Amino acid sequence: MDTYFLKQEDLPRFYERISQNFELFVPVKVESSFKVKCEYGFSLPTEDYLLKKYPEANKEEIVFNEYRSVEPVRAFFTHFKEDICSYFKGNGGLEEKPVAICGVKNCDLFALKILDYVFLGGNEEDPAYKARRENALIVASDCTAFKEVCFCRAFEIDPFACEGFDFNLSPISNGYLLDVATKKAKLIGDSMMDMLTPASFGQLSGRSAKRDSVVSRIDEHLEYHKIPKKEALQDIVVSGFNSPVWNEQMKTCVECGGCIFICDTCHCFLLFDEKEGENAKRMRVWDGCLLKNFSTVAGGANPLKSRYMRLRNRYMKKFDFFVSNLGFQGCCGCGRCIDVCPGKIDIRYILRKLYEEKHIPSN
Repeated sequence: MDTYFLKQEDLPRFYERISQNFELFVPVKVESSFKVKCEYGFSLPTEDYLLKKYPEANKEEIVFNEYRSVEPVRAFFTHFKEDICSYFKGNGGLEEKPVAICGVKNCDLFALKILDYVFLGGNEEDPAYKARRENALIVASDCTAFKEVCFCRAFEIDPFACEGFDFNLSPISNGYLLDVATKKAKLIGDSMMDMLTPASFGQLSGRSAKRDSVVSRIDEHLEYHKIPKKEALQDIVVSGFNSPVWNEQMKTCVECGGCIFICDTCHCFLLFDEKEGENAKRMRVWDGCLLKNFSTVAGGANPLKSRYMRLRNRYMKKFDFFVSNLGFQGCCGCGRCIDVCPGKIDIRYILRKLYEEKHIPSN
């Protein structure tokens, strides 16, 4: 992997070059509709970042996103609702321009490991997902700040990426360090060498110091939340099958589905046929285990008929199934589900309560 210095004023040229071959999405800052209060005295940012299609975003709107965007990265690879047949030509190609996603954070890259396992790791591969993944350009970037809801480090996921991207941007004085990690990225990098210079030892050292500082600040913040170590997750979730925390937390749930649709690692979907004139389309829409009809079977029976059962099932999938099958949890610590929940259900609180119930004797 080669690393170069890109001047601040050349970042728009970098985006412009990428947009020649890709449908480019870039971060813009917006006022957040979801403001989760920090109860531990930290002064943390509350703004959000959206990924806007370039050049629809005004040039002055485009920013470097300090932390992950609102959109889960899966939205670019498996769409919320789509006709799964119409995207393919007679030769099996995908009728879409490949996307380039800028500002992808390491939590999102971790989530892609889950999605790749689901859509590419079985006996059959999802052709639409595969084509989008192979054709996409991932422009990752370091986190320079974090929101109250961010808890990636609880799972030992760093706020910067070392793999899984094509390009990575790290902000330093007067510009960025640009990692060029793949052949796809190198072809683009080679075409703009006039604005790139090899990174110096001092610049690389400065980046390391910045990264260490962010890690230290996140770790300090997470100490107050007392989230269990990732090695304990499977044990506490399985042992807490009959915990009262499931019922307690679901009292405020309105079954809006926000947590499953904003989640970066949720991946369940529903297939159905939709009439179009004299023909029919085979549609795929996102679905999820917190929705009542998700587990309803023929005759109306439902093994997950209560909301607390559906919440518990979601945690069993993330912290038991994936640990057993992949060796790591199905959660990236992005905190999007906490942000969006109108019932203030907090995954960090649930994990902490399950740990306390198992390991801390009650009086």
